[in-house]
Amino acid sequence: MATVDVTVMGAGVFGLACAHACARRGARVRVVEWSHPGAGASGTPVGALSPHVPEAWDDKKAFQFESLVMAPGFWAEVEQLAGRATGYARLGRFQPIADETALGRARAREVQARQLWRGLAEWRVVTAEAAGAFAPVSPTGFLIHDTLSARIAPRAACAALAAAIRAQGGEVACGAEGPIEGRVIWATGYPGLAHLSAELGHAVGSGVKGQAAILAHDAGAVPQLYAGGLLIVPHHDGTVAVGSTTEREFADPWSTDVRLDEVIAQARTVCPALAQAEVIERWAGVRPRARSIAPMLGPWPGRAGHFVANGGFKIGIGLAPLVGAVMADLVLEGRADGIPPGFRVEANLPPQRP
Repeated sequence: MATVDVTVMGAGVFGLACAHACARRGARVRVVEWSHPGAGASGTPVGALSPHVPEAWDDKKAFQFESLVMAPGFWAEVEQLAGRATGYARLGRFQPIADETALGRARAREVQARQLWRGLAEWRVVTAEAAGAFAPVSPTGFLIHDTLSARIAPRAACAALAAAIRAQGGEVACGAEGPIEGRVIWATGYPGLAHLSAELGHAVGSGVKGQAAILAHDAGAVPQLYAGGLLIVPHHDGTVAVGSTTEREFADPWSTDVRLDEVIAQARTVCPALAQAEVIERWAGVRPRARSIAPMLGPWPGRAGHFVANGGFKIGIGLAPLVGAVMADLVLEGRADGIPPGFRVEANLPPQRP
C-alpha cells in the first residue's frame, strides 16, 4: 500500500478499534499483529458489555456509558463494512438481589439511573418470575434488570473489525513484526505494559489471568446474568459463555485448571438451566490491567509520534468504540480533550518531585 499514516501495533480490540476509527477519517492504516486478530485477551469467549452501577459517577463510568451507548451503531457499521457478524445484541442483564439491604440499594439506583443514564437505558427492579427460564436464582425473588448491557462474540468482533479495516483500504498484517511507518499506536496488551514499564523505569501495569468456558446451551435471545462476580452470557450461536477468574499470580498464561472447574460449577448453581450443559471449550488468557485500573490512553512519554492504547482489563471490548474515536482525535488531530485525566499515561506514573 502507499505510505502509511498510522501503524497500529496489536490486533486486539483496542488496536483494531483505533485503526478502524483512523481509517474512517481517511488515514492510511496498517495493523501489525504477531498472530491473528483477537489472539490475546480480546479472544475471550465471554463478551459481556456491561455498565458499572449508576452511582458515585466519575470519568471512568461516564466514558464507559458513552461507549456502550455508541455500541449499536458502531458494531452495525463494522458488520456492514466487513460483511460478517459480530454477535452483538443489546439484550440487557439480570442480577440476583441477595437480601433486603441490597434490595433497598437497588431501588435507590433506579432513581439515580434515570438521571445519570439520561433516559437512554434503564436500571430497574423486577421479579425473578418475570425473567423466564434463564433467570438466576435469587434469595429475595427479585432481580436487577439493566437494559444497557449487551453481548458480543469477541473473536467474531475482532475478525469483523479486521475485515472492515481491509474494506477501507487498510492492511492487517498477521504473523508480522513490521514495518512501522507514520504515527504509531501501541495496543500490545500486557506484554506492552511490561515494555512501557521497563522503558519508563516504573511499573505502569501488569497482566491478570482469566479463565472462562463455553457451554453448549441454546438460551435464545435473553439477557446475560451477573451473580457473585460470575458472568453468564448466552450467545447467538447456541452457546453460553461463563467466566471468569482473576489471577494476579500464575505460572502458565494459557492453561486452565481447577479454578475454571469452580467457575463452571458456580454457573450451574446460579443458573439451573445450565445444569446438564456440556462444556465444549475451556479458555485462559491474560488481560492488561493498568496501575490506575483505568484504560491507559495517550502519547508515549519520550517517544514523539508514538501513542499508547492499553489497559482495557475486564471492560476493554465495551470501551473500544469510544477508545478508537478519542485515539483518532489525538493521533490525527492532536486533540486529547476526549481522554479523561485519569486515563492518561501519566496517571500511572509517580508524581514528579519539585
